[in-house]
Amino acid sequence: MPPFLHIESMSKWYGQVIALNDIDFESDVPILGLLGPNGAGKSSLLKLLVGLSRPSRGKVEVFGLQPWQNHDLLAGLGYTPEHHKLYDRLTPIQFVSLLLQLSGYLSETAYDMAARAIEQLALGEKKDAPIHTLSHGMRQRVKLAQAIAHHPSWLVLDEPLTGMDPLGRNMTIEMVRRMAAEGTRVIVSSHVLHELEALTSDILLLNRGRLLAQGSVAEIRELIDEHPHRILIKSENIRSLGRELAGYDYVKRIEFEPGHLVVETDRPDDFYTMIGELAAGDDFIVHSMISLDDNLEAVFRYLVK
Repeated sequence: MPPFLHIESMSKWYGQVIALNDIDFESDVPILGLLGPNGAGKSSLLKLLVGLSRPSRGKVEVFGLQPWQNHDLLAGLGYTPEHHKLYDRLTPIQFVSLLLQLSGYLSETAYDMAARAIEQLALGEKKDAPIHTLSHGMRQRVKLAQAIAHHPSWLVLDEPLTGMDPLGRNMTIEMVRRMAAEGTRVIVSSHVLHELEALTSDILLLNRGRLLAQGSVAEIRELIDEHPHRILIKSENIRSLGRELAGYDYVKRIEFEPGHLVVETDRPDDFYTMIGELAAGDDFIVHSMISLDDNLEAVFRYLVK
């Protein structure tokens, strides 16, 4: 079986503007996170994957097939664009039913499928309210309802959590995880780092149309070992501990705060070994150590630099 996604030497430009520049990657994970700031090229890449545009150069394949004008492939797609494109005078049940009928379902079947999707996203009380009366977060859930109503084999979500209330966010995260566990392949984009951390550890990092890195958070973390790592250490005797740590050449900076200190080191493995030996002795009591850089925000900050 071909991998879920295969992108080869792909570029996309609009006139003189280069949106994506020489992208190569392959992915077969259940949930792939697409991370990058606004303007990084995330939406341009997603539009290529869902067949709304075609590459200026190179190859884009989903399940081994090119999405552009491929109706059989796109019939299994569930897609939520970043911006709202809704018929505001329709109700959620009417809107989702209409899209299902346009996809070929009979009206009664479409209504039942729409009702199940709307209930799944806790919109039952608002299913007969005009869409223009709904909050931004509820409109996001209407978009999700139309994307999942036909039980897609692959799902593309462009900034799905933007503007959602906590209930909607938790519901969406649980839904995406559940669908992935049941076999649906998912691509989700975000410029908010903790959103992707809640969904998956398999990510692509984009910036200014270029692919910076691909892999798990741990694998990408290894790419930045040449940068100083920041480690927070809680201890009762931080001043004497700080003086001890300052004697090691791989400790580059020490910041003192009440009850803890933050150390920057360019050799984290050596540092962890050393601090473990110090903590095992009688001179220093180390209550806890927290790496401030083992998260997507730090990874992205370093890689962009």
